[in-house]
Amino acid sequence: MESGLRFSAADLAQTRFAVSPMWEVVTSFRLLSRHPDTTGTSPHRRWAAQVRPRLVRAGLDRGWLAALVPAHGYLADFLNPTPTGPFPTLDAELDAIRRTPPDQVRDDLRRLAVEGGDGPRRRLLHEAPEAALRKVADEIDTYWELALAPYWARIQKLLEADVFHRARQVAEHGSARVLSELHETVRWDDGTLRLVRRHCALTRDQGGSGLLLIPSAFAWPKVLTRSVHPDPPQLAYPARGIGTLWEPRTTAATDAVAAVLGRSRTLLLTELDTPASTTQLATHCGLSAAGVSQHLIALRNAGLVTAHRSGRSVLYARTAVADQLLNP
Repeated sequence: MESGLRFSAADLAQTRFAVSPMWEVVTSFRLLSRHPDTTGTSPHRRWAAQVRPRLVRAGLDRGWLAALVPAHGYLADFLNPTPTGPFPTLDAELDAIRRTPPDQVRDDLRRLAVEGGDGPRRRLLHEAPEAALRKVADEIDTYWELALAPYWARIQKLLEADVFHRARQVAEHGSARVLSELHETVRWDDGTLRLVRRHCALTRDQGGSGLLLIPSAFAWPKVLTRSVHPDPPQLAYPARGIGTLWEPRTTAATDAVAAVLGRSRTLLLTELDTPASTTQLATHCGLSAAGVSQHLIALRNAGLVTAHRSGRSVLYARTAVADQLLNP
């Protein structure tokens, strides 16, 4: 199957890149909703092994996202509102979701029903979309804290690097070459962007003018599309460098950082290559829980770690600033 998106000069002029937190929400949730055995060869298997138990404990594997993002096939388009700029925040996208017109919600639910039946949450969305959308947004916020916020500095760096690389390629080689190199199933042919072997067609009559190109960490290995008139079509594609996203970061500057921060705090930062709780850090580093807690407060005040609630515990994660310190 092949579909094509025709481009006028105006469409090319309105083609842009954006990093979307909500695309990472829906694609990562879809990955987690599949059977664990199917993620064995995924570049995200290390992340999934850490996050899936949190998801189950919080009951999010059977909540609103589960009703709207099935493991395969169509997912609700209203979960991916059009980004208003290149780097929208999650809060901005959640506000757009809450403001989704009821007619669009019901159209998306009809498409979901064709592939996956009904359910109590879908029925509530159909009957009282405004109230239900607030609950959807609240659950997404919870999911974000559990699954993505502790890792966002690393994911965001990957996505932004992809945007900057392709923007440079556009300047050096033109849009046609960049569009042809997005994915093996995407090619530029005589003024048309063609998608080969796609379940959902991407055509100009389904969407507005222009095109939004969304690099994604979790869309791998496929591309995903959204076409909702009058919004510009969206194409989410796997970002460059996904294969190394979860590899442990080297810490070449450990001694230099330790001379400033001290050995214990530097040790904690190196351990936070993977988000961890105070108890886990105390065990791994051979420090007391009270001592770890004091060090983490200082590191957090300095902008070197962030804290994210996961049930009864708190996960600490290294920030991009800390990454830069350890890996200059």
